[in-house]
Amino acid sequence: MFNTLKPVKVVLIMLATFMLFKAQLVSAQNTTTLSKTLLLEKAVELTSGSVNTKTIHVSFPVGFKTPWHTHEGSGPRYVVKGTLQVIEEGKTNTYSSGDVFWETGSLMSVENIGKDTAELIIFELTPTH
Repeated sequence: MFNTLKPVKVVLIMLATFMLFKAQLVSAQNTTTLSKTLLLEKAVELTSGSVNTKTIHVSFPVGFKTPWHTHEGSGPRYVVKGTLQVIEEGKTNTYSSGDVFWETGSLMSVENIGKDTAELIIFELTPTH
């Protein structure tokens, strides 16, 4: 059981480190105290004993819309900048800078509906091959 939790811990540590770094930059500019906020928590059931993790940065030009597509793995998504409209599993949601959402890996489309470039960090959990 310990081995099945290790990949999830790695992803959570990566996400926490990224968010802590961002919080430290903001804190250093505005105040001397550290602020910590849980952005997303989700239990993940692993299908195998090991999981490959990917961290991907995506930039969406103004007005860009992806074709319908899937990702190999599910995971949290963090909107760094801009406004994105995400259609997944028949539901349409809008996410803006600072929002975190869970992508299931189902058929989806993403569109930059803002007035500037949008940026997204994808933390993807995939089965090892």
